[in-house]
Amino acid sequence: MNDALLKKLSKPMIVAATLIWGSTFFLLKDTLDDVDPLFLLAFRFTFAAVLLALVFLNRWKGIDAGYWLRGGLMGLFLFAAYTVQTYGLIGTTPGKNAFFTSIYCVIVPFLYWAVDGSRPTRYNVLAALLCVAGVGLVSWDGGFALTWGDGLTLLSGLLYAFHIVTATVFAQKRDVFLLTVIQFGTAALCCWTGTLCLTHGVPVEGLPPRAWGVLLYLAVFATSLALLFQNIGQKYTEPAAAALLLALEAPFGVAFSVIFTDEAPTPLMYLGFAVIFLAVVCSETQFKFLRAKNRT
Repeated sequence: MNDALLKKLSKPMIVAATLIWGSTFFLLKDTLDDVDPLFLLAFRFTFAAVLLALVFLNRWKGIDAGYWLRGGLMGLFLFAAYTVQTYGLIGTTPGKNAFFTSIYCVIVPFLYWAVDGSRPTRYNVLAALLCVAGVGLVSWDGGFALTWGDGLTLLSGLLYAFHIVTATVFAQKRDVFLLTVIQFGTAALCCWTGTLCLTHGVPVEGLPPRAWGVLLYLAVFATSLALLFQNIGQKYTEPAAAALLLALEAPFGVAFSVIFTDEAPTPLMYLGFAVIFLAVVCSETQFKFLRAKNRT
């Protein structure tokens, strides 16, 4: 594909990636009844690592020790974030898991402040306050009612923020595709180690066909293809617009959960979801798209 065509397809690709990711929450929720979380993640990351390694085979000539060190550390954060989020999904609803994970967008600017001294803007502070308010609304049921799954999901949002900051710092002057393959491979190794140590073997016997179908969907579409769409989309899309489109993952997650499961958020929860989404948009775009529209 030429650059002109890729630029035309860039925004639809980002939307497609968020749509795919949004569909994974309810699929994971059902599949975790049959599949151990660590085995699920091990399969997902292994398949994606092998597939991308083959696709970008010609890039491996430029690899050095720095790639293994950086990609390995990124993989550890990725493993921790995905594992905590997946276990958290067992104890909460797909919709809450989707929205609570998205707090990483609000946390990232403050982590950057600690890493390189870039002070957060007033929009980042506003986003943090909105996010706290949104979590409170979602959790309110005559009193705060955060489940253990909600707590793990919020923790996974923090871990995703660490992963994003680490990936951004380490990717400077490095091939992002090689780093992606190495981090997937590292995460897969950690997951296989956990699977063998905690389950005393690979639990493949007795898995229903639907579970294998979900595993393949997660590996091929939700990991390999969606990541490729995101990388291409962000390359040809303005940062503010790309960030806004990526924030659609959480609303898609709730929509799929409401349509395909028995999840029925209360009006207060919907308000909380909306406030969290507004916090993500505020943090990621600082409403530049609105100011640009007003100037035209």
